[in-house]
This record gives sequence, structure tokens and C-alpha cells, in this order.
Amino acid sequence: MQKAPYRVFRARLSNGLRVVTVETPYLHTANLCLYVRAGSRYETVESNGLSHFVEHMLFRGSSHFPDSLALNRAIEELGGTLYAETGRDYSLYQIPLNAQDIGRGLAILGDLFSTPAFRDIDLERQIILEEILEDLDDRGRNVNVDDLSRAVAWDGHPLGYTITGPLKNVRRFRADDVRRHFERFYGAENMVLCVAGPLSHASVERWAREAFARVPAGGRRKPAAPRRAGPGPRFRSVYNESAQAQVQLVFHALAETDPDYQALRALMRVLDDGMSTPLHYQICDQKGLAYSVAGSLHSYHDAALLEIDAACAHPKLPGLVSEALAILARFRDEPVSEAELDKAKHRFSNDLESCYDDLDSLCGWFGGTELFYRPRSQEQRLRELERVRATDIRRVARRIRR
Repeated sequence: MQKAPYRVFRARLSNGLRVVTVETPYLHTANLCLYVRAGSRYETVESNGLSHFVEHMLFRGSSHFPDSLALNRAIEELGGTLYAETGRDYSLYQIPLNAQDIGRGLAILGDLFSTPAFRDIDLERQIILEEILEDLDDRGRNVNVDDLSRAVAWDGHPLGYTITGPLKNVRRFRADDVRRHFERFYGAENMVLCVAGPLSHASVERWAREAFARVPAGGRRKPAAPRRAGPGPRFRSVYNESAQAQVQLVFHALAETDPDYQALRALMRVLDDGMSTPLHYQICDQKGLAYSVAGSLHSYHDAALLEIDAACAHPKLPGLVSEALAILARFRDEPVSEAELDKAKHRFSNDLESCYDDLDSLCGWFGGTELFYRPRSQEQRLRELERVRATDIRRVARRIRR
């Protein structure tokens, strides 16, 4: 792996806003991202959906932009587009721009997060209700398999709440609720600003100081500690009239800060990283149980879920589930071969190098991770994976697939 061509710098403004700059002089475009510790994990049953509601309402303008049209036009005239998303433990606001326009982009974001207008709440409410309806069937039941599996895995814990919240909450929220939630979570201490591109950290820090000077410090919010569902396998099904059954097998895994986390990443690589790895090869290529199957790791700083996701014809469902469980069991009972492990490490190294040219990935790792802990360099991550041995993978598999 070649030495990383970018450089990472950090600063903390007087109001507590953490500013991360990833200098990439070899690229031609830039990206600015604001990460916030706000999401469904920080909510209660009564407030579930408010983080997502706030994200929507921020598109409605600010003191300098009287409505959503003015705000979006100002950004789009710079050549960018405001993108936002709410997750379970974070919210993201992102604008890709030409490097020469980053200062102006930061000024727009700074105004938006200093003086949001929160106008037209009833209109935005209707848009959010339409978004929620995408996950409901004609009987009003949630049939989104991600939501269903999380609710089972984190039974009663906010990590199992839906991100959008239930219809009854969204219909009930008022402007005062939105503003209180914003004031609680959108303080500078609770946010990280990350800019990646061919520009200097000194310039980014100066622009950020000017743009976000009016954002109050607030406080750094702590999410509810993870709490697993009860012991033993748990099952949930929802009947849905479709030609296929969609299924997720979800296992509690290891947090990003666990000493075995890199071995877990290696396990995921040898499980499902290409068409020659067991998950696809056995389930799709050799047994025809599904068109596609995917293994993924959903990690937090203090928890994680290992997920296997697939869809198949209804009669094939038992065979698909049995085969997926058997594949995981083999990693628990038998060591992976050196050839499999070497291939996984090589592909991981290639992926890390490809991140050098991917501003989203650079911002996500160095900015998004900074919300919770200091991210390691890419070289350090690779060194940690290089030290993983077959016995480590087997130990991790035993911790997950008991």
C-alpha cells in the first residue's frame, strides 16, 4: 500500500466546533460535510422521528434565505447540491463543490445552522408522511425489513426505533418541538465539520470560524447505551403479498472499539466480498436459492450488527436460511485458509487506496468517525488487518455465532 497522498488537520473553534480538513492537492473537486450527533438513537418513544423532522425543516431556509427555493438556488448556483440524511446515531449535511467555492458554501451552511427559519411545517409534514408511507403496506403495517430486524435485535431500545418515527408522532409534532430539538442537538460541541479537497486547512479554519461564529456551544450529547434483546434466537414475520420473501439474519457483533474489530472486518471480507466468497458462491451460484445475497456490518462506536440479507421464492426460504447459518457455523468451527485470508487483505488494501480519490469516503471516515472517537490513519487500519490470523477470525465467529 502506497503512502497516503492526503494530509489531515484538526482544529477546535472557540464555540467547540471541531473542524477537520483533509487536504487532497491531487484532486480537482471538494466536499464539505457537517456531522451531528442527532438521530433516532437519541430519541424517546414520544420524540421518535424528531431528528429526521429537523433535517427536513432545515431545507426551509434561514435568515438570509426566505424559503427552500432561495436556499437551494444559492447552493446550486455554486454548482453544488445540498444533500442530507438522518441515521440512527448521526445526521449529515453535505455539499460537493468546486474548491474555489468552499468558502461561500460554508457561509451558507453557517447561516442555515445559526438562524434556521423552520417555515412551512405543515407542508413539510405532508412530505415526511409520504416518505413514511413508502414503508407501509395497504393495511398500514411497516414492511421495511431493515426496520423490522432492528426492532427485534434492539427490542425496546432506541437503536430499534425507526428513523422517520411513527405516523402519529409526525402528525403531532409542532414548530416548538422542532426548535427545541434543534437547540438541544445542534450546538457546536455536538457537531463536526469536515472539508476535503485541494485547499488548505488554514483557509478552511478561517472560513469556518466566520461562518459558524453564531452557533452556540451547546453540549455534547451521549446516546443511550446499547442493550441487546433477550437471549436466544428471535423471529418476526410480516405477511406481504409479493412474489418473494425478503429475509434478514441479524447477529449482535463487535463495536468499532473492540480489540477484535479488525478480525470481524476480516471475517466479513471472507464471508462476502465478491462472487467467489462463500455467501454468494454457495447460496446463489451452487444452490440457486437466491439471485443475490449480501453480508454487511452495521457498526457503531459501542455496538454492531452483522447482517445477511436476501430475497427468494417462498418455498426456498428454509433452505436459504439453513445454508446461511451453516456458512457462518463453518467459520466458527473451521479455520479459514491462508489463501482466503490473503485475498481478503489484498482487496481491503485496494479499497483503502481507492478511498484516496473518494471525497465521500475521506469525509465519512475522518469527519463522521470524529463524532465519537479519533479515527486512525488508513495505514494504521491496514497494519491492524495485516496482523489478523485465521485463529482470530475463528475466535470472532465463535463470539457471534455461538
